Amino acid sequence: MRQFAVPVAVLTGALVLTGCGSDDAKAQLSVSSAYMPQPVSDMAAGFLDIANKGGAKDELTSVTSDLGPVSVHETVGQAMEEVKSLAVPAHGQLVFKSGGNHLMFDKLKRTLKQGDSVTVKLHFAKSGPLTVEMPVKSATYNPTTGH
Repeated sequence: MRQFAVPVAVLTGALVLTGCGSDDAKAQLSVSSAYMPQPVSDMAAGFLDIANKGGAKDELTSVTSDLGPVSVHETVGQAMEEVKSLAVPAHGQLVFKSGGNHLMFDKLKRTLKQGDSVTVKLHFAKSGPLTVEMPVKSATYNPTTGH
């Protein structure tokens, strides 16, 4: 019986380690509620929700667009400031909304009007990039999602 103890222990350890590599130990990101209010100048804001159904956190590290430079901003109290990254918590979400976290598009390369669409690519610390189509809504758009 003793001769089987070591192989069984090794096999059990391998199965436990295999379980550590499950999909729940990774971020599982998706995007919803993306939109941009119609810009009135060469600057614009963008809003969206990033959901993470996985068991590991990730970070949004940058955003790119063919429209021009895009930066990530957070609002704390009454102050808005550019940040290098924002956390996307495990089993949680990162929300970009009016008066809070938002994307800032600077020096737009073209004029946008309601009905247009803007393509952005979200880059993360651990996960692959996500490409998002962001529809341009009216300047006074107030979504039912609470943005």
